[in-house]
Amino acid sequence: MISATVEDYIKAIYALQRESPTGDAAVTRVAVAMGVTSGTVTAMTHKLRDAGLVKAERYGGMRLTPKGSRLALDVIRRHRLVEVFLVDILKFDWSEVHDEAERLEHALSAKLIERLDAFLGHPTIDPHGAPIPDAKGRLSEVAAIPVHALPKGATATVARVDGRDPSFLGLAARHGLKPGATCSILEQTPEAESVTVAVPGHQPLALSHRAAMRVLAHPATDPPRSTRRIRSPRADDA
Repeated sequence: MISATVEDYIKAIYALQRESPTGDAAVTRVAVAMGVTSGTVTAMTHKLRDAGLVKAERYGGMRLTPKGSRLALDVIRRHRLVEVFLVDILKFDWSEVHDEAERLEHALSAKLIERLDAFLGHPTIDPHGAPIPDAKGRLSEVAAIPVHALPKGATATVARVDGRDPSFLGLAARHGLKPGATCSILEQTPEAESVTVAVPGHQPLALSHRAAMRVLAHPATDPPRSTRRIRSPRADDA
């Protein structure tokens, strides 16, 4: 049986691979993501490699095998379905469900997850706008851009807000920045690397570019295309 710790590592590696221009997850970055030392990650890498979940170079990064990618998407599916359940059914605030889902994602069986998916009506996104992989590990995404990349005067529809930081989610919610909301770019201040956004009926919010990276949107002048299907992981992807 795969442990919760292994699943957490695989999920972290998956996320880091997607951020990396080379498609590898560096040991040092995995260590930061997991809150452990590089030595601990190196020891875990041997276990993951022996289990057929990652490929790792002696002095390089690591990347998931097809088996590892399937596991990562399965964990992500569980996590995001749990978040939908907590928000839509149990009425948790969207700012508090990430940590709850982190604990619950490891405890649910495949049978229970499929029942939960059906009960929820087969949702395609979580409360923060992140796509939910389907039962076959396929992930559907629509391209969106950070709000700081929009020009002054532009309008856009919020597509996704990073769901990991409760304090940021609370701030975003108070200013109306939730998936589906229409926002306008009131000001761009390159010198301060900041952008000011506003949602009708809410106070404007000034965000640093770093914070604005957490809010993705579809420009009104470039409406989102129909959802595209991302191919399932293959051997040459890992």
